[in-house]
Amino acid sequence: MFGGWYLAFLTVLPPAPSIATSIQASDTIPVFPQVNGSSLARHKFSLPADFEGELNIVVIAFKRKQQEDVDTWMPHLRPLTADYRGLRVYELPVLPRSLTIMRGVIDGGMRGGIPDSTVRAATITLYINKTPFKKALAITTEDHITVVLVDRAGTIHWRAAGVFNEAALVELTQKLAAITNRT
Repeated sequence: MFGGWYLAFLTVLPPAPSIATSIQASDTIPVFPQVNGSSLARHKFSLPADFEGELNIVVIAFKRKQQEDVDTWMPHLRPLTADYRGLRVYELPVLPRSLTIMRGVIDGGMRGGIPDSTVRAATITLYINKTPFKKALAITTEDHITVVLVDRAGTIHWRAAGVFNEAALVELTQKLAAITNRT
């Protein structure tokens, strides 16, 4: 039904826009739900308690093709860990629980595609029921990646959706400075 023209059309679509939103005191603050996963370095995590940073930037993706969107953020997020002591950056591929049976193949493929051991250690795959996870984080669509600033208690301090943009980075940096009392 769909010819090559359709697939070619899909590959030239522009990347998803980025929308950053700071969480205000008057907002209903989403809380990172308790979930279990394993890093590509084969360490088990119970999140959010096992996030290693006092503050953590977590990039959440739902589809394989979203790795390109994740990659737009990473060159801008990783340097922040040098500026803010206790800040860590994670990638969370979120897959349906039904794929748990394929975990070895899926994680092995991802592991093989990531030569950097630091990145593998900070990539935590979740095989979960995605609906309650998305509801807890107020994620309304899987069409865009979501980036959150979260502490180990699970409090979300900032969020963005979509590909990287400078305005979102400025807002994130301002939020980090405010939380860490750096101005």
